[in-house]
Formats: sequence, C-alpha cells, structure tokens
Amino acid sequence: MITITQLEYIVAVDTHRHFVTASEKCFVTQPTLSMQIKKLEDELGVIIFDRSKQPVVPTQVGAEIISQARKVLAENNRIYNLVNEFQNNLSGELVVGIIPSLAPYLLPLFVGSFSRDYPQIKLKIEELKSEDLIQQLHKDQIDVGLLVTPLEEHGIYEKPLFYERMFLFVNNKHDLATQKNIQPRDIANEGLWLLSQGHCFRDQVVNLCSYHDLVKEQMSINYESGSLETIKKLVEKEGGYTLLPELSVGEQELNSRNAQIREIGESDPLREVSMVYSRNFAKTQLLDVLFSEIQKSVPPHLLTKGEGHIVEWRS
Repeated sequence: MITITQLEYIVAVDTHRHFVTASEKCFVTQPTLSMQIKKLEDELGVIIFDRSKQPVVPTQVGAEIISQARKVLAENNRIYNLVNEFQNNLSGELVVGIIPSLAPYLLPLFVGSFSRDYPQIKLKIEELKSEDLIQQLHKDQIDVGLLVTPLEEHGIYEKPLFYERMFLFVNNKHDLATQKNIQPRDIANEGLWLLSQGHCFRDQVVNLCSYHDLVKEQMSINYESGSLETIKKLVEKEGGYTLLPELSVGEQELNSRNAQIREIGESDPLREVSMVYSRNFAKTQLLDVLFSEIQKSVPPHLLTKGEGHIVEWRS
C-alpha cells in the first residue's frame, strides 16, 4: 500500500534532485529514504528515478507519479487546514516568494503590521526572480508568490492585488527632460538604464518601448543592474534615464536636484501586481488574510487600473 510518507519522499527527491539532501529535509537517514522509495517502486513495478544521472532526475513515468503525489499531499494537507478554519485558528507558516523590483517597496508596507495582527502566522519570505518563483510554485517550495502578471501559466492561479503606474526618471540634462509629451517610442533611445536579464520589469520596459540591442551597442556605458536603487543613482550622477514602478518613487526621486519624474504618454502604462499560487494550495484562509493585509497597506488609488493599460512582460 502506498503511504503518505513515501509520497513525501519522492517529492523531496524531485525537489532537491539529491537523495542525501532530500533525506536531510525529511529528517530521516538516506538509507531509510532510499529504502522506502525502492519499496514504492517495487510495489508499482516502475522506476521513478534515474539514479545513473547526477543530479538525479525522474523517469518519464516517474514525473507523472510525482505530479500526482504533489496533488495527493496537497489534498492531505487540506484536511488539517479545514479543521483549522473550522476552529478559526489562524496559525501556520506561509512561504512567500517576491520579486526584487517589488520587495524593497512593498514589504515595509505590510510585514510589520501583519506580524503584529497575526502573531501565530509565520511569514517566511524569499526574494526570487520571476521565472525562479514560478518554478518553485510548481514544485511546492513556496506557498504563494508576489509578482507581476499576467502569467497565463498552467496550474497557477492569479489574484490581482494592485496596479502600479510606470514613470520615467530622467536626468535634467537629457533631451527627454524638456520634451513636452513623452511617448513609449521615445524611450528606446541612448541613455536608457535597464535592470539585468531575468527581471520582469526589464522585460516590461523592453515591451513598452520596443527597445533593441542596436541602441544598447551605441551607448558609451553598457551596464545593467539587479537593483533599481543603483540605477536611480546612475541616472542622477551619470545622466540618462530609466523607468520606475510607482511604489519605488519616493521623496528622494520627487525632490531630486539632478533628475525628475515624468509621465509616459496618455495611455498610462501599468504593471499588474498579483498574488499567485498553485491550484494545489491548501492554506486558503491564510492566503485570504495575506491578500487583505497587502491591499490595506498600499495607497487606495492603486487598487483599480482606471484608464491605464497593462504592460506584459512575458512574450
């Protein structure tokens, strides 16, 4: 008979792709974990993992079994969560993934009040690039993600939280600083500072203004950063311009002596920030509380997109 423990073990090996690491995460010895997985394989009459490869990978049928195991484990966890909800017991752990262009600006708005209002809920927060976050959701390594949508990812639910406008932050000496009406097509020009590859906000900027590598090759400085704060300082000190999401625009940018915040066109480009989670997610009550607390923490005008249009980052 297949046991929940065996399913937990094969999911752990699939997640970590290493038997020793999986056994450590499951708090058992490696021989115990291996023996239980072998017992499961014998009972099913199939090989779940190809042990000849490093890191270890599931076989074709093994991948299907592991996918079903994740669903079974999620449903098993749902039983405990149903009891907690019935008893109105708001407790447990939420592992939250958040993208780097959002974390420094959103987290300070809600994590303090959340921990004070719900001391029995432990938030474990990990900063991840968008594609890494999505992969960890699929593998149940995190419970929920805070990132930019739409994703249209199979097996993932999206629940929009708020909508940020996208602004231009331009050095006063740049031509765009004196241009009356700045359109998206005007942004694909020399002097544009970008986030590095893998950041969804970079891809939004590229999609918004049809920025091409030809322009980048003409620039005297070719630098891409993983930090919006670094890029802001480059704009102020070295010139040029960048795009900023609304939550990242603070007093320093609004009162800068060397640069200014400008609106982009009349279409009001937006990035949609959502809470995303797997369809196997069982902690629905905790998720609802997190959603509500985040929405209460952001400026009210961000809760509706108005006349703006959402700029996608996934092609």
